[in-house]
Order: sequence, then structure tokens, then C-alpha cells
Amino acid sequence: MSRSRFPSSVYRTGDEPDARFSLANERTFLAWNRTALALIAGGVALEALGLDLHPGLRLAASLILIAAGLVVPVLAWREWARTERALRSSSPLPGSATSIALAITIVLVAVLVLLGIVLR
Repeated sequence: MSRSRFPSSVYRTGDEPDARFSLANERTFLAWNRTALALIAGGVALEALGLDLHPGLRLAASLILIAAGLVVPVLAWREWARTERALRSSSPLPGSATSIALAITIVLVAVLVLLGIVLR
């Protein structure tokens, strides 16, 4: 008796890999989701605390953090699926686009906060 697994586009590819690798891939996906929650919380806190920063730059930094919190889970899901497919087909593992997006976001927000402090 077989049961269908979601998403079928991932699970119908290749053979079942060692469960440890699939579980590690899932833990990475969950870690990205925790990161997304932290980004959203940071964006809300930055604006809600009303820190003594240039108001426009503070708002821009907050919105970027919240938007990144919305985008990171989508990228993480895509990355999870690509990695799971690679594991199932014994292919090389793909690179992490989510890490690059997060690094760019952090640099951008840091620059906005720094400018917000300088221009207050």
C-alpha cells in the first residue's frame, strides 16, 4: 500500500535517500523559517519602538525586514525541494540562493540604520 507524498514533483524523483539527509534538509528548511520570523519581528520592533532614527530610513529598514520575512520562506521551500530532488537522484547539491538574498538584505538594512543614525 503506497501513500502519496506532497509535493509529488519532489517525491516522484529518483530513489529514497538516507533518511538522515532528508531530515537534515528539513531541519535547514525549518531554520530558514525561524530566520523569517526573526526578520519580521525585527522589522516590527524597529518601527514599533520608535527609535531615535531618521523616520523615513527607519520605516524603509522595517519594511525591508518584513518583506524579507515574507520572501525567505518561499526561497527556503524552493531550496528544500531542489535539495531533496538532488538527494533523491544522487546529484550534486545546489547552492543556496536564500543565503545570498539574506546577506544582501542584512547589508541593506544595516546601511539604512546607519544612515538613520547619522542623519537624525
